[in-house]
Amino acid sequence: MSEILYIKNMVCNRCIQVVREELSQLGIEVVDIQLGEVKLAEKVNLIQLDQIREVLMDREFELLEDSNSKLIEHIKTAIIDLIHNPEITINQNVSHYLEQRIGKDYSYLSNLFSSVENVTIERYLILQKVEKVKELLIYDELTLSEISYKLDYSSVQYLSGQFRRVTGMSPSEFRKLTTKERLPLDKVATQ
Repeated sequence: MSEILYIKNMVCNRCIQVVREELSQLGIEVVDIQLGEVKLAEKVNLIQLDQIREVLMDREFELLEDSNSKLIEHIKTAIIDLIHNPEITINQNVSHYLEQRIGKDYSYLSNLFSSVENVTIERYLILQKVEKVKELLIYDELTLSEISYKLDYSSVQYLSGQFRRVTGMSPSEFRKLTTKERLPLDKVATQ
């Protein structure tokens, strides 16, 4: 019988690779792995669970064991995926996207997220989008207009205003910095 583990701080493809390798080294067969979620071929025993917990902590991941934590992490990984995965288009209502992806009512998700994270889903989404804007500005391959379109902003002015409210500087000022500060995706909204 298979088992699903929920893991906090899995925010990129490299995280998926690290978790897969660590579980393989423990002799645990992975059937499927996605951001924040690992499906195992069979149920693990308590000793294996402790080993998994320990190896994940060494890599700055966390095994989630209560349902609210799992749901919060599912919301975060869905938003990170929405913003940072080029295969997913943003041009839909985020509340609808989350309801479809998670299978729960958005008002329930929103209330739970806000009460646990002390930030709204909308604010978390904005912070993730700003981190993506920073990434794209650093790569210097797209114009601000192209970035605005890619991230589904209504205009360059709206993107610039939101960027300034979050970072305290305009995108142009950020581009000119010699040291460009970015946050790891698992630290967004926790500072």
